[in-house]
Amino acid sequence: MDTSISGKDQIRRFGAADDAGRQIVAWLDYLVSERRVAGKTVEAYTRDITQFCRFLTGHLGEPAGLEHLEALRTADFRSFMAARRGDGAESRTLARQLSAIRSLYRFLERRGVLSNPALAALNGPKLPHSVPKPLSTGAAKRTVALDTLGDCEGWVEARDAAVLTLLYACGLRISEALELNRGDAPLEATMSITGKGGKTRLVPVLPVARQAVERYLDLCPFTISPNGPLFVGVRGGRLNARNIQLLMQRLRGAFGLPDTATPHALRHSFATHLLSNGADLRSIQELLGHASLSTTQIYTEVDRAHLLAQYAKAHPRAS
Repeated sequence: MDTSISGKDQIRRFGAADDAGRQIVAWLDYLVSERRVAGKTVEAYTRDITQFCRFLTGHLGEPAGLEHLEALRTADFRSFMAARRGDGAESRTLARQLSAIRSLYRFLERRGVLSNPALAALNGPKLPHSVPKPLSTGAAKRTVALDTLGDCEGWVEARDAAVLTLLYACGLRISEALELNRGDAPLEATMSITGKGGKTRLVPVLPVARQAVERYLDLCPFTISPNGPLFVGVRGGRLNARNIQLLMQRLRGAFGLPDTATPHALRHSFATHLLSNGADLRSIQELLGHASLSTTQIYTEVDRAHLLAQYAKAHPRAS
């Protein structure tokens, strides 16, 4: 929660009655302190519940209190989802908003505050089935090499190459790479990464990744304390993910890469290329930090799709 906002304003910021607002604040604090939910998820849930409460104000004619939350019918929840759909919200957004509402209600039920069985009868939106879109092996290698960025200063190019190499060689999320501190380098054969939900995993570090980070540090003009950021911007502060997103945008143009070539696509490439070369799903799950094997299994669909595409291209009777 934002501690710069006074307690009363925190309670009222959601647009709910004070008794409901106090419970929402307690729920968000619980997500942060006990569940250790990722900051971006908490921010999204805060927006979701605020939209829900403000919808209820118009829907009910007054700010929703705990008695209103307990009395809502399935039709009321459906009305909120329909209103959000009418505002242009896509299925994934609606699914997350429903998840936020259910999380709040579970919290309230566990605390003995209220219970509402109507929510259990609500089906979530049908999500489009999609599979990760990795880069080819050649495209991934060209991307992390950064051969054609002549307008960059030497140390900036080295920094960008080091970040992209960590994404592809270690399967890191962009947030995980940029949260590394100077004290984490020089990198060892393995490093401990704290991912989503505060879950920690050990990740092997390939020599090419160590060398890329060392080259960047040799060229970096800033003296960084051990507790300072490993990757810095041109003013010496922690590098922002937007810089790497814009970099990938430039690389798409330079190398003719598809629009799906994003920083996260390098993490997808890491998993897909490991699977293609015989790594087992359990190992990939641990390397990626997935809580469930079912999340990792989606890469088998990518590998299968690639195999079928190669078959269709190579077999003389495929046409």
